[in-house]
Amino acid sequence: MSKAVYIATMEPGSGKSIVSIGLMRMLLGKVAKVGYYKPIISDLGSKAYDNHINTMLSHFDLDIAYNEVYAYTKSDLLERMNKGKIDEVLDTVIEKYKALEEKYDFILVEGTDFSGEGTATELEINTTIAKNLGIPAIIIESGLHKSMDDFVNNLLAAYDLFERNEVQVLSVVANKVQPKNLGWVKNELQKSLPKKIIVDAIPIIESLGNPTIKEVVNELNAEILFGKEECLNNQAAHFLVGAMQLRNYLARLKENTLIVMPGDRADLILGALQANMSNNYPKISGIVLTGGLKPEDSVMKLIEGLMQRIPILSAQRDTYVVANAVGNIQPQIYAENKAKIQLSIKTFEDYVAVDKLSNALITFQTKGITPRMFQYNLLKRAKEHKKHIVLPEGNDDRILRAAARLVNQDVVNLTILGDKEKIQKKVVQLGLHFDLDKVNIVRPEASPHFKEYVDTFYELRKHKNINCAIAKDKMSDVSYFGTMMVYKGHADGMVSGAAHTTQHTILPALQFIKTKPGVSVVSSIFFMCLDDRVSVFGDCAINPNPTSEQLAEIAISSADSTKAFGIEPKVAMLSYSSGTSGIGEDVERVRTATEIVKKLRPDIRVEGPIQYDAAVDPIVGKSKMPNSEVAGQASVLIFPDLNTGNNTYKAVQRETGALAIGPMLQGLNKPVNDLSRGCTVDDIFNTVIITAIQAEGL
Repeated sequence: MSKAVYIATMEPGSGKSIVSIGLMRMLLGKVAKVGYYKPIISDLGSKAYDNHINTMLSHFDLDIAYNEVYAYTKSDLLERMNKGKIDEVLDTVIEKYKALEEKYDFILVEGTDFSGEGTATELEINTTIAKNLGIPAIIIESGLHKSMDDFVNNLLAAYDLFERNEVQVLSVVANKVQPKNLGWVKNELQKSLPKKIIVDAIPIIESLGNPTIKEVVNELNAEILFGKEECLNNQAAHFLVGAMQLRNYLARLKENTLIVMPGDRADLILGALQANMSNNYPKISGIVLTGGLKPEDSVMKLIEGLMQRIPILSAQRDTYVVANAVGNIQPQIYAENKAKIQLSIKTFEDYVAVDKLSNALITFQTKGITPRMFQYNLLKRAKEHKKHIVLPEGNDDRILRAAARLVNQDVVNLTILGDKEKIQKKVVQLGLHFDLDKVNIVRPEASPHFKEYVDTFYELRKHKNINCAIAKDKMSDVSYFGTMMVYKGHADGMVSGAAHTTQHTILPALQFIKTKPGVSVVSSIFFMCLDDRVSVFGDCAINPNPTSEQLAEIAISSADSTKAFGIEPKVAMLSYSSGTSGIGEDVERVRTATEIVKKLRPDIRVEGPIQYDAAVDPIVGKSKMPNSEVAGQASVLIFPDLNTGNNTYKAVQRETGALAIGPMLQGLNKPVNDLSRGCTVDDIFNTVIITAIQAEGL
């Protein structure tokens, strides 16, 4: 069985990063612990670390020390090979690999980058390393600037080279293919390769080939005169030398153009900024001022007052030297550029046969579910069913940032409540990049369903002395309108509470969505993603002092929810004592609740009363309750009251750095989930995902 895969290419600029990033994302959802290894890295020069290693470790939060990830720089490798020390090289490479193998269930191994001299040697060393590690390979080839026949022949030659060196090839990836040629390339490769080889083709993604302003800054050693940190991720799809009169240079602007001009051309600088503000001209990505020249103080003051999100740089070199340097930048994907990373992942998932590749790679069984696997599976399930979620709080920046991520990753369909024009302006102000045409933006009073919703609410609540005027007023409230969308089936679920209280969010749901048959209490759970496991905490958000009957119902609902999300429920009913040792009203309430659960649902493994340490620590659990099948391995922890639950989840979250996904409300006929007013963008993103999955089960 293979416990690793080697990602290899035959030349520079193949787009290997798309495959390595996409594959890592896939593996984290399939394997308990995934490691990353890049045996040979490019020379660092003045840099402190290898950019791609930093990107992989940082973005995927891999718990690996930097110096464990590589064995040699390219210069170190060539020096040893020239001295005939290839065996020393291989010994070190294998030693480091084995050290990682002991700690990880699967290792993604990445080949060299083919930078500078020695590419022929790199071909040899890549096949030699893969052979000596005894792992299969995925081969990537770029179709850029090649005829179709040459491209296919190069990939076939690469396959033959690895096979001759006794390296099993699992997959070949034809990258940077013209979209119209994708089918032809795949067919030609499939005809010439064994049927067992997985063949994929990825089209040219132009934005992945564009340098960012950050890369321009680094290449030119430029000074940043204006522009916030996030502006440095702007992509330069084109560049234009500003050396002509304004009227001629404006006509040559294209979308995301980087303008290079002498620093004393105040007319062109201000013209560019005005063009960027105008709806009649495309947006520019940035401005580079050359020759070490900077605008006069009065002009600098004018630029500063425009408050645009456009980076303006100052470079010491002359205009045409700068232009040539910008044109020769080889774009990379770095940790801070989340947009490129997300696009790489989406491209990989769209064009690579993920399921086939996964089946070929993952040949062993894993135990339990890790937080990474859990989060991956959540995202995958949400994408597969793509539910419609309404976000009532369109005036909140965090909601819009989360919406951008959800749309860009194609997770759900969204309706955002609010004024469309204001939301569009806010999106621009925040520098968010997503297609607003994919989002349904609705102002309640302007909705074609508004009267229908008013009439429905009136009919549902007239027995509570609600008249038409009150019904109309209620439906103007975003929480009521969003909840009615869910009730009427115009949305599958709602997520709110970033700017509203819990009562404001939940009350409409209680009034007309109501609870499921047999359920008398709405409760909540958090999915607590700890270092090595996912635990479910309930109820930490809704019920202050539940009775024994309510505690039992919360436990049953939590066990069912846990199972629905792919975690085996083992329920611990928490108290200040374990077993029969404790006495008092509080512990008796928990003891009674436990007996109710056992009676109503004998299929649920439950233990209580039990202390937290006995519930989660195998040693303590065995010591205190040796005959329990829950003690020491509980996955669902039910707290006796809101005070205990809320404080415990927050303490665990803050002190351990655990990701708390939720709260997820349970017991309603349709999913409505409440956010904390202190929620983060990640909280909103994750809550939308679990809401979509809840809707899937209805």
